[in-house]
Amino acid sequence: MASIKHEPLAYRQPIGSSPSSPGDPLALPPGISSEKFKEYISRAKEIVGEENVTVISTVEELQKESYMEPSKAHDMFHVFDKEYFVASAVVAPRKVTEVQALMRLSNEAVVPVWPFSIGRNVGYGGAAPRVPGSIGLDMGRHMNRVLEVNESGAYALVEPGVTFADLYEDLVKRGLDQKLWIDTPDLGGGSVLGNTVERGVGYTPYGDHFMMHCGMEIVLPNGELLRTGMGAMPDPTQPHVDGGSLDEQPGNKCWQLFNYGFGPYNDGIFTQSNLGVVTKMGIWLMVNPGGYQPYLITFPKDENLPKIVDIIRDLRLAMVLQNVPSIRHILLDAAVMGSKTAYSSSDKPLAEEELDAIAEKLNLGRWNFYGALYGPEPVRNVLWQVVKQSFGTIDGAKFYFPEDIKDKNAVLHIRAKTLQGIPTYDELKWVDWLPNGAHLFFSPISKISGDDANLQYSITRKRVLEAGFDFICTFTIGMREMHHIVCLVFNRDDPDQKRRVHALIRQLIVDCAAHGWGEYRTHLALMDQIAETYNFNDNIQMRLNEKIKNALDPKGILAPGKNGIWPTSYDKAAWRLTAESPLGR
Repeated sequence: MASIKHEPLAYRQPIGSSPSSPGDPLALPPGISSEKFKEYISRAKEIVGEENVTVISTVEELQKESYMEPSKAHDMFHVFDKEYFVASAVVAPRKVTEVQALMRLSNEAVVPVWPFSIGRNVGYGGAAPRVPGSIGLDMGRHMNRVLEVNESGAYALVEPGVTFADLYEDLVKRGLDQKLWIDTPDLGGGSVLGNTVERGVGYTPYGDHFMMHCGMEIVLPNGELLRTGMGAMPDPTQPHVDGGSLDEQPGNKCWQLFNYGFGPYNDGIFTQSNLGVVTKMGIWLMVNPGGYQPYLITFPKDENLPKIVDIIRDLRLAMVLQNVPSIRHILLDAAVMGSKTAYSSSDKPLAEEELDAIAEKLNLGRWNFYGALYGPEPVRNVLWQVVKQSFGTIDGAKFYFPEDIKDKNAVLHIRAKTLQGIPTYDELKWVDWLPNGAHLFFSPISKISGDDANLQYSITRKRVLEAGFDFICTFTIGMREMHHIVCLVFNRDDPDQKRRVHALIRQLIVDCAAHGWGEYRTHLALMDQIAETYNFNDNIQMRLNEKIKNALDPKGILAPGKNGIWPTSYDKAAWRLTAESPLGR
């Protein structure tokens, strides 16, 4: 197939203009004429129903910018023009067979599709497609059932539209919320399945979501249906659904119990990838450990960071720290509890003395460590003695349980729920640090080392302050690695701030790559750049990914460009976005 040579701006409408033909979207799919697009839309309506197809034809349809009511058509936290990363239409299948039919239609018409679960992947692009004009495949609008909760096996089977809040409420309705806990990220409105396949994390002992998934059902780019792990083996002891489609057939009894099955382990290639549409996924649930105690430890000095991290590493490896610890910068907590104007009248980055004043006002440290103890009281007491003794070696450390803090808006009361697997939405507030608040996440990975943490902090903080933004971050500690999440908050209605934050994050990628720190996840605009930093042996990993992509999706219709992986049907060089791309305004 000939490569698509269109420049990214060549086929979209000028800003604020109307489509050239009635029924046309703001951006046509690449290489697709108005007539072909309308034919595709007509056939999509036959598959899913007219009410489940929305053509994105006016800029008024791009006004949704709220986490609670997310846009399904564009990036709500846009650093490029609002109309750049935009879908041509949004199609919402009601069941797996419709997903299969849409993939077959897209192959026939050679129209790219971009699947998403809820559309709340904020900071990374939301529901927006990497290729403007793609069809947004809204997997969560109708496919939102908790299909099974198994008490003895401690797992659930979910569809893409099940949020963490939905799964928790389902357990409550079943009377199982005191027996089985979920793990939730900071915000409860994201898709369990979507977050897992993007390799997101939470904070309980089950915080590595992909580690805790078990078994997937996937529609391949050609429309075929795959079940991974033990799901690949039918269970003849279970009743067959007469006349039912394959997705309605019961799964193997061990589908959600044993991840690997027999032969190569396939699940990983369907995470952060464009190789299939995940329609079902098993997720392990945590059995109530018999007791729980959240806590906060505050540290007064900026320079305490290296010792905090080294102590956490040793306690984490020894399993004294059972859950995913987080070390939060003072401004992250301050932003949850108020906007910048509550602390300063300046539009400049806050100075050191201002940070100290905020910490004193909020009775917090420059660094604030949130953790939890799990298990019966005698176990918790022993663990707490070790934790308190270890961190007590840092001068000025203070220790708190929730009952020690009277302010119910304090972050410890929020984290007390999160660390118990109870979803909340309170941490939405930190995005409002600035007017018209939006954010990008910059997420480099390093080893758990005080020296690495301090160097990474100093490099990223220096760049952020130089760019004129306040530095806000958190360190999230895994089993043997550390996610450093730098929260780049900007005013989405300020063109200069958008330009500066875009240039800033590209520079941070370069800076961290120079130290061997790669990002684990990123925004649409940065996927090509970050993919290019993973370049061992002449980019062998990318070459392998491209071979798999072209084998499974020869027409390149499923999420082209996701995480820098382009099919041969696209001219990769023409679609690559850089700091010089003439798209940001």
